[in-house]
Amino acid sequence: MRSPRRCSRNGCPRQAVATLTYVYNESTAVVGPLAAFAEPHTYDLCEPHARSLTAPRGWDVVRHEGEFEPPPPTADDLVALAEAVREAARPAPPRPPEDDKATPQHHPHQTGRRGHLRVIPPNH
Repeated sequence: MRSPRRCSRNGCPRQAVATLTYVYNESTAVVGPLAAFAEPHTYDLCEPHARSLTAPRGWDVVRHEGEFEPPPPTADDLVALAEAVREAARPAPPRPPEDDKATPQHHPHQTGRRGHLRVIPPNH
């Protein structure tokens, strides 16, 4: 499942609700609602960091004055959630008898599922 966008500030675990963009030719930092997509040269911020942002001396800050709201879930998020639920509901494969575990056999091109990892055979 795709996780929500997080604040770009180092060590901040909060969900992003605003986007910071620098307009260099006007010496302006613009903090607005979260952009639809993460773009290069922009920064996603949580509400505390969006509200407390300061700019370098000589720069202006243009800040959205309304409420910063987290984005609503997208159809992709809902589909990913449904797939995760379906995957968790699948019955576990039968376990081999204890005798087979005593003599492990190596199958170099075996495909299968191990916990949360999927084994994919190499292309030949």
